[in-house]
Amino acid sequence: MERRYRLVLACPDRVGVVAMVSNFISSHGGSITDANQHSDPSIGWFFMRVEIVASSLPFELEGLREAFSPIAQSFQMEWRITDSAVPKRVLLMASRESHCLADLLYRFHSKELFCDIPCVISNHDDLRTMVEWHDIPYHHVPVDKDNKQNHFDGVKSLINEYNADVIVLARYMQILPHELCDTYTHQIINIHHSFLPSFAGAKPYHQAHDRGVKLIGATCHYVTQDLDEGPIIDQDVIRISHQDQPEEMVRLGRDVEKNVLSRGLRWHLEDRILVRGNKTVVFN
Repeated sequence: MERRYRLVLACPDRVGVVAMVSNFISSHGGSITDANQHSDPSIGWFFMRVEIVASSLPFELEGLREAFSPIAQSFQMEWRITDSAVPKRVLLMASRESHCLADLLYRFHSKELFCDIPCVISNHDDLRTMVEWHDIPYHHVPVDKDNKQNHFDGVKSLINEYNADVIVLARYMQILPHELCDTYTHQIINIHHSFLPSFAGAKPYHQAHDRGVKLIGATCHYVTQDLDEGPIIDQDVIRISHQDQPEEMVRLGRDVEKNVLSRGLRWHLEDRILVRGNKTVVFN
């Protein structure tokens, strides 16, 4: 794909934002290949994502950021500009279940996901062979249930060592400490095996079975200090019946989980997600 710059912004809604951004790009000869915008009247905020052909502009990425900065300041924007040619570094974390991790590794191997995966971290050693088949380093960082801090210190050290841009919890069955959640705000993506906010916490399929629901689902969301309550990126569901036992629901749910997680990660990699408060705007 032709190299593009992605301008993503959010600001208080007011007249002239689109015109100012468009005029800025056109005044420098920029060619816009994709543009999306959304105004949320309930909070008075405006959201926008624009893709620009990099070769159509007279400057490189830093020059573009410097030139756009005065406009961003005048409109009180929260903004970023990224280069589509630079892959984000995705650090994967998992426990024992393999379906989400295997799916992401397959999509990476087949070039469906444009990123780098510098390593996989797990609190168990079960998935090592699968990961190392992809020539990706596998780090087993055990968890002592009486002193989990050593585990999380090891995790944080590896995140820093590999300079991760995003951390994906691909059925990593540990609750991250508040420090990690705060340090990597909107950089940690989790898949929860229920249609949140229903059935948060442990064993959601068993909770769903006990409640007699007819739809089960999965939720991809950013991780915050509040368990399973972070900004939601994507969700999907599958229909079940009274005949389905929890074990069958788990089997059915796995396909939903891996599809929802891969979509959410792809949108993050393509800078399609904007977060405001505990909600997201996803230009998908």
